[in-house]
Amino acid sequence: MDIQKNTSANVGQKTFKSMAFLGFSVAVIAGIILAIYAGQFVPKAVEGLDVASVSLSQLFSSSNDTASHLSVVSNATSTLKSGQATSTQKSKNTGTHNTPVIKHRTKPVQKQGIRTSSKYKIPNGSGTHSSSNTILHGLPNLTVHIIATGYLTSTSTKSFVATSTIPHGVRVAVKFSIKNTGSNITTPWDFSAQIPTQTNYVFFSPKQQALNPGDHIDYMLGFDQATPGASQHITITVDPKNNVAESNENDNISSRSVTILGQ
Repeated sequence: MDIQKNTSANVGQKTFKSMAFLGFSVAVIAGIILAIYAGQFVPKAVEGLDVASVSLSQLFSSSNDTASHLSVVSNATSTLKSGQATSTQKSKNTGTHNTPVIKHRTKPVQKQGIRTSSKYKIPNGSGTHSSSNTILHGLPNLTVHIIATGYLTSTSTKSFVATSTIPHGVRVAVKFSIKNTGSNITTPWDFSAQIPTQTNYVFFSPKQQALNPGDHIDYMLGFDQATPGASQHITITVDPKNNVAESNENDNISSRSVTILGQ
């Protein structure tokens, strides 16, 4: 009887060890399979969280600009070209010999034209626009105003469609303007744009050119990978780090909310 009990106990221990080994082997195999699956799936998931692609276009306008963005005015006008013939007048017929009266030819005098200066957009530039009619004093004041929200139907900014409800899968866009409403020229400045992307992205612009009083720049910023949902905020902040001394620091932010449709 004791021999049978010992034999049964040994068999039970062997069976338990076999099952434990089998379970361990299954766990190891499952771990290997899971690691392979994760190696294939995780990169794809991470790829879906790439930083949004952001595009930015801008158009500078001076306080001296009129109808067109670029006006050309001649530097000088001439009332009389050198060598141009002069007219002669005859005296009244008095019965005597007509003696022509000749006007003396004078040297043409050139009148000074209107001085103009044109501004061209230079990426990362820091040029200024000179204005002889503006007396600079006090402090500048940078203000920002969102003109419209919408989306782009192509890569061209001319394809902008203004709306507060954005279709799924399009490139969201926002038009805004930054202006110097102060009485002095600004130093180079920048702005930031908080946009509703899947990674909660904040765009920081490079340094922008200094602005004279009344000068402004119109921007259009587009981005993809927008987060679907209602009340998605787009916020533009000019001079976010307060690097420019201004007469008013309370008008540097403009915000709009949009609805971005899902699938």
